[in-house]
Amino acid sequence: MDRSVERIIKGSPAVDGAGVHLVRVLGHDTVDSFDPFLMLDSFDSQNPADYVAGFPMHPHRGIETLTYLVQGEIAHEDSMGNKDVIRDGEAQWMTAGSGILHEEMPLPREQILGFQLWINLPAEQKMSPPNYAALTAENIGIAQASGYTVRVLSGQYKDAVGFTPLYVQAKVFDIDTEGKQEIEIPVGEEETAFLFLLKGDAFVGDKLYSEKSALLLSKGSRVCFTTKGPGRVIFFSAPRLDEPIAWGGPIVMNTRAELAHAFDELRAGTFIK
Repeated sequence: MDRSVERIIKGSPAVDGAGVHLVRVLGHDTVDSFDPFLMLDSFDSQNPADYVAGFPMHPHRGIETLTYLVQGEIAHEDSMGNKDVIRDGEAQWMTAGSGILHEEMPLPREQILGFQLWINLPAEQKMSPPNYAALTAENIGIAQASGYTVRVLSGQYKDAVGFTPLYVQAKVFDIDTEGKQEIEIPVGEEETAFLFLLKGDAFVGDKLYSEKSALLLSKGSRVCFTTKGPGRVIFFSAPRLDEPIAWGGPIVMNTRAELAHAFDELRAGTFIK
């Protein structure tokens, strides 16, 4: 059964980090509908002043983050000793788990275009060891078809295989179309699935949706959409967790007591395990 659009979230301008201008798409008001996806921010600027202030060293616990760049450069450093720069067409998948400190500093380029996604961790895995994975051309699957390319950041599309997440088995595809194109993607019947129109507009059914919109889809076994012209559509899907959420800034736990404990550890200097 084809999925239809259940909810439309139009991204809105926001400022985060040390003064990064971005488009906030998903957040506190969407956590139940989009479970297990917590937050989605989109970067799209040709003005380095919008983003070079970056995201200086800050903590995370209880989540995973996926940062992907269609264009741009972001330097990453963390408390595990990882130092990396992600560039055009690359990504990083970071499991905060029990706790990590990291910084992400975008570098001045002619354009930055991409997104950061936060994925919730199940209760029993919130205190798992932190992990960092660099997704480069070697481990991003590519499915080439007439008129479009699917870059598989995680999961599998046709014969193209991407990163296998350690915990929540999220699928993330970047669909790059050269013009008007009909796309079909199989999906688990009960999984949360949504499209994000990163660049360009697209039809689902006979309705046209605008760029920088997240389209939450109904249950069903197939996602079908048609791009209006050249564009980038990001597909996300994952099993729901259906667990309570206590979210405070960069930390997401299941109870307020767990959240308070995390901040107590930050103050005491015992946050990193």
